[in-house]
Amino acid sequence: MKKRRMEKRCMEKRRITLRARLTLVYGGLFFAAGIVLLGVTYVLFAQQLDRGGDLSVHTDSGGSASSPQNTPSDSLNWVADEQKRLHDAATASLITQGGLALTLVGGVAAGFGWLIAGRVLVPLHRVTDTARRIASAPAADRGLHERIALDGRDDEVKDLADSFDLMVERLDRSFDGQRRFVANASHELRTPLTVGRALVELAMHRKTASPDVKRLGEDFLEINDRHERLISGLLLLAGSENHIPDRQNVDLADVVTHVTAQRAPEAEKTGITVHEDAGPAPTTGDALLLERIVQNLVENGIRHNTDDGGWVQVTSRTLEDGRAETEVSNTGPEVPSYELPTLFEPFRRLDTERLVTAKGAGLGLSIVRSVARAHGGDVTARPRPDGGLTVTVTLPQESRHRPQG
Repeated sequence: MKKRRMEKRCMEKRRITLRARLTLVYGGLFFAAGIVLLGVTYVLFAQQLDRGGDLSVHTDSGGSASSPQNTPSDSLNWVADEQKRLHDAATASLITQGGLALTLVGGVAAGFGWLIAGRVLVPLHRVTDTARRIASAPAADRGLHERIALDGRDDEVKDLADSFDLMVERLDRSFDGQRRFVANASHELRTPLTVGRALVELAMHRKTASPDVKRLGEDFLEINDRHERLISGLLLLAGSENHIPDRQNVDLADVVTHVTAQRAPEAEKTGITVHEDAGPAPTTGDALLLERIVQNLVENGIRHNTDDGGWVQVTSRTLEDGRAETEVSNTGPEVPSYELPTLFEPFRRLDTERLVTAKGAGLGLSIVRSVARAHGGDVTARPRPDGGLTVTVTLPQESRHRPQG
């Protein structure tokens, strides 16, 4: 990623800007017009000299010519030579001095063209700067309050700026509606599930409840629990791309140790061994969301595994460039390479008939990717040759200064 950014910057440095191209166009047109004008002047000047070349030789009363020679032929030759010398001198002076003046005035014109092009492109720079600020916002819905609000004459550039402002305003309203929907869904969806759980538990714990009612209640509670996990995952997925305002320095080694200890009982029940290699991996972000990354990866490794001596390997380390990395590998069914991109999409899972405990909702890796991107990181996955998957999450390095609480 860093290499791509450097290549992009080098390409931006090598490219010719619109201002430079406009200046070249202005200067080129001026020089072309100047050369045409100089050529026309030269032709007219040469014709004028040729018209004045029909000179007569005047002789004095003694019959001698006004030239150094006494014969008419010599006088005519002398006049022709003088005329040619005058023509060559005037032509050389016209071309030399005219070309010098053209170069000087052309340079001044190019300078004025550069200044004029810069003033003309100022509104476009405002459009570009605003678009870059919105695009570089830490989350998709941050920065949409930015507006160009271009003043000035009503022209094509102002139409472009107004259209851009209108587009951003509509996007802002759309994201605002999405935030309100998430907030309302959090309440509207959780409340009936909570009420349903309470009613089922009340019916199960009644003294008159039959074994069939208790067994049916356990099934309902399991379904209810899965729906609660599904709703929690959807809400977290919807809000995980938001900006992380309160970043703290977190060591992924502590997160790996904590999550591994929590998930060890679940792994033992399914006959899966969890191996831990928690090396120092300091980064910056939200501790709970970073814990959710490791938790989802470990749960994914445990659930999508085999019952024949399967294992999950959890590792954290610091890369040479200072970035923090955590990696979770697991045994399991063979994963085709062409299926990897779809694993990070919501509700996309591989064939669950081969899995021992496929109880997930298909949101685990989607949440991992969203949380990683919200922290400025990235996530990749690759299949293991013997079956299973290796998922690697890379996060930015730890900040030099700890944020003030």
